[in-house]
Amino acid sequence: MDTIAPVWLWAFFVVSVLVALFIDFVVLRKQGTHEVSVKEALNWSLVWVALSFAFNGLFWWAVAQDHGNAVANTRATEFLTGYLIEKSLAVDNIFVFLMIFTYFGVPAGFQKRVLMIGIIGAIVLRTVMILLGSWLISEFHWLLYVFGAFLLVTGIKMWWASGQEPDLESNPALRLLRRIVPVSNGFDGERFFTWQDGKRLATPLLLVVLLVGVIDVIFAVDSIPAIFAITTDPFIVLTSNIFAILGLRAMYFLLAAMASKFHLLSYGLAVILAFIGTKMLLIDVYKIPVLASLGVVVAILAATMVLSVKTAPRLPVRQDK
Repeated sequence: MDTIAPVWLWAFFVVSVLVALFIDFVVLRKQGTHEVSVKEALNWSLVWVALSFAFNGLFWWAVAQDHGNAVANTRATEFLTGYLIEKSLAVDNIFVFLMIFTYFGVPAGFQKRVLMIGIIGAIVLRTVMILLGSWLISEFHWLLYVFGAFLLVTGIKMWWASGQEPDLESNPALRLLRRIVPVSNGFDGERFFTWQDGKRLATPLLLVVLLVGVIDVIFAVDSIPAIFAITTDPFIVLTSNIFAILGLRAMYFLLAAMASKFHLLSYGLAVILAFIGTKMLLIDVYKIPVLASLGVVVAILAATMVLSVKTAPRLPVRQDK
């Protein structure tokens, strides 16, 4: 697995992630179970984005020192493109989380703990998958075509599924979990287990955590191949992915307040996945420049968000009788 990043930058990245998680845990503990306001979520989202851009600037500087500005520009653009792709796919992930929390009636104050556990699980899972994927691609180049075809098909399926109301009750993962884990009738604070009629049962909160974990595995299978179309450098793939995940908790509470305004986002994500899949399939025929890929991703996201806001469904006007 060849990477352009120096060893010290790997170490700096690991330390940065650990510090970021520690800070998030401290903030989470101080907040208790109070609901996160839109302003608070927006401020923390901006902090995470700023940290990601600052890290990319440090990465550019490190590469420029050893390989020159031209190579540094390319690598930094790869990081930015990968970060935007993973961030946009994380938004779709957030909407699924919102659906799960709504379905189970999870109080807003309890959602923070679930999200934090989900973030840590996602970091561990994606680190393993990315490092394994980087090794496989370096040994078996033809896997890029498999990933490309998979993303193209996923994009098409996402397009056809967009706009349809998801049916969580028929979700096979949820049905399986309910058969395996006996669940109590209600929550018991933030506890995962409780006693009911003399029996120790799991609370719905544990079921939510397990379901969030299953959903994240599914999304990881979709999102990780997408960034390999941008670069196969494991450092760029891993860092852009993890930085996109770190701000997930704050971004959830921000988007939860305005989920209806971005109702067309899934269509844009479907087009992005199809574009990335096509790029991977054409990688040995024509390699689309990284800057062009970045432009396409930004343009699709911008167009989708603008159209979503302009065509946001209006609430029916109440008629007084």
